[in-house]
Amino acid sequence: IEVDYQVRRLSSHPSIALWCGDNELVGALTWFEESRRNRDRYLVSYDRLNRTIEQAVKKALPGALWWPSSPASGYLDFGDAWHADGSGDMHYWSVWHENKSFDNYRSVRPRFCSEFGFQSYTSLPVIRTYAEEKDMNIASPVMELHQKNAGGNERIAGTMFRYFRFPKDFPNFVYLSQIQQGLAIKTAVEYWRSLKPHCMGTIYWQLNDTWPVASWSSLDYGGRWKAMHYLVKRFFQPVAIAAIPAEDGKTIRFSLVNDTLSDVSIDLSISLLTMKGERKHLKDVQAVCSPDAAVTAATIDVSDIAEGTLLAWHFTASNGMGGEGHYVNGTYKALELEPSGLTVTHEYVEASGAVDFNITAKGLALFVMIESETDGNIPTTPS
Repeated sequence: IEVDYQVRRLSSHPSIALWCGDNELVGALTWFEESRRNRDRYLVSYDRLNRTIEQAVKKALPGALWWPSSPASGYLDFGDAWHADGSGDMHYWSVWHENKSFDNYRSVRPRFCSEFGFQSYTSLPVIRTYAEEKDMNIASPVMELHQKNAGGNERIAGTMFRYFRFPKDFPNFVYLSQIQQGLAIKTAVEYWRSLKPHCMGTIYWQLNDTWPVASWSSLDYGGRWKAMHYLVKRFFQPVAIAAIPAEDGKTIRFSLVNDTLSDVSIDLSISLLTMKGERKHLKDVQAVCSPDAAVTAATIDVSDIAEGTLLAWHFTASNGMGGEGHYVNGTYKALELEPSGLTVTHEYVEASGAVDFNITAKGLALFVMIESETDGNIPTTPS
């Protein structure tokens, strides 16, 4: 009855591509001593339940695309597909749960990665709804109460030591946790999209929260965008450029992904960016990508990246899309950043009731976050 009701209620939703029987139950058959010791008993019970759900789905929605479980290697395959990247869909949690580097995402080539994620703290305005000033410390009882993944706070802090210089105060710690969360997911998605058509999909864990908590979500409880959600909008853009380092570390290829149904041509400009924000032009590239595909638009040698600089690029596409990005050859903590001269001015527009912000920088300012009762995340580099 419940399956019938839910399928009929949701069947007209435009974002539903297939119907999945469960999440991680096939894999769980091998996770516990009880199910390992009584394998046949639990396997038969699972198969009966899964088959019942499948029949109910197809009765309510004839022609529905059915997938037995997630992750799964295929129909009637009861193997643990946890990290199997050869067929079906996979879940990949080694970066978060095993504390591996972001680069580890490039060690797997999934056909479809349907679950992976990295935690950050909820935004400071949300934290202030449940914590007093004296609680503004990740080790405070209140903050630990709002972290339900064992070792989560330590993992966020440990990753920050790996990639960044440690922030000076609690607000910056919260902010930087969201930046590194976005960079983690960006590393995975950009690489996996570049593998098209081998990899044809990614779903990150997770979109939103049911209460204010440190979590894997890109949206705060209440719907506020975290920094990651702004990055998601860019690296999932239908036409996008990404810098992908080679496995041997000697070259960097610029992947052009086209998820549209038409050919796309792009004009790509690649530069080096100094810590003062000065641009040193490297090359201009024109490239074409067929529909629903990915190609390498350009390749450069890592030796071309001068010490004290990072790669920066911007592009425009024939369909009107465009974007910009940067790539750090190493870690952000190794950058000897100089004062950015960042200024923010605002003006109230009486006719519309809006507030216009003007943000400028004389030097390098990679992740500028405007945080108030509204929200925004803007990468700012000198023009």
